[in-house]
Amino acid sequence: MLGKRSSVFSILLLVLYILVVSACASTPSARPGNQPDWVRDPYTKYDKQANVAAVGSATDRQAAEKLALGNLVAIFGQEIQVDEKVSVSYQEAVKSGVAATWSENTSVDNTISTSAGMETLVGAEIGDTWFDGKDTNYAVAVLNKSKAAAIYTDMIKSNQTMINNLTNLSAAEKNSFEGYARYQFAATIADINVTYGNLLAYIGAPFQGLKKGDDYRLEAVSITKAIPVALRVQNDKSSRVQGAFAKALADLGFMTGGNNSRYVLNVNVVSSPVTIANSPNKWTRIEVTANLTDNNTGTVLVPYNFSSREGHTTQAEADNRAIISAERKINEDYAQMLKSYLSQLLPKK
Repeated sequence: MLGKRSSVFSILLLVLYILVVSACASTPSARPGNQPDWVRDPYTKYDKQANVAAVGSATDRQAAEKLALGNLVAIFGQEIQVDEKVSVSYQEAVKSGVAATWSENTSVDNTISTSAGMETLVGAEIGDTWFDGKDTNYAVAVLNKSKAAAIYTDMIKSNQTMINNLTNLSAAEKNSFEGYARYQFAATIADINVTYGNLLAYIGAPFQGLKKGDDYRLEAVSITKAIPVALRVQNDKSSRVQGAFAKALADLGFMTGGNNSRYVLNVNVVSSPVTIANSPNKWTRIEVTANLTDNNTGTVLVPYNFSSREGHTTQAEADNRAIISAERKINEDYAQMLKSYLSQLLPKK
């Protein structure tokens, strides 16, 4: 009887032992000895000659992978960071279809659109993940150098084609707002190309002959100097409103004048006395309307208008103050508004 009990007890101990071992085997171990070598140094698994790699860690796997990709981008430092305005401008051009209009490689350009800000690296992949059994997930992001070299070289070539298409203009086509927009957009693309070129240089596959975006921006500035804008002002008795608009155009580099100018700034000034009940002063209301028009199409490109009211003990001084107020308003607003219009102008096919 005792032998039978002993046998049963032995069997129970064996079952308990199996359950304990099984439980241990099914639970990830947090012991340092079981940590993969790549958590400490990704290049223990991914050859440094062929790859660029970085590790990220977080409480959940998705966040760890995102951090790993972010750390991979950070390895390249400021060399592949795109100015936020450039990135936004390019993304807007992609969304509106403008980028595709000037491209000859849709598949590559779709890839460019996803990486314009360089927040992620095209061709980067999550190589491995590991959970330490407690509260931390690890991930390693890997960029294969030869694969990246092929991808980014293709993207640069596609962008170069876009730039060539944008800047292939006759003199008449170039010296227009459309020409200005083309060179501005070419500058945006060139800036993105420089970041791609810096990445290629980092991984040992340099791309020669890239121009900076500022080279195209300087050309855009030269275009404004070659575009005459006719300035036609009505009812400006002292010519001071005309002078304010002429200064605003000159500040942006535009010439004013010309009998056959494609672009005309049509300005109308309306000044009239105003009676305000129970006011001892005389009052003058001034209204200014200015429409920058493309004569070739009859389109108003930049509408602008405002009104103000000024008072004084004499009507003459009220009139004078209204003119001063209009001058100040034009000086403060118009050049900046026109500059904003030009900077947001996207080229059309």
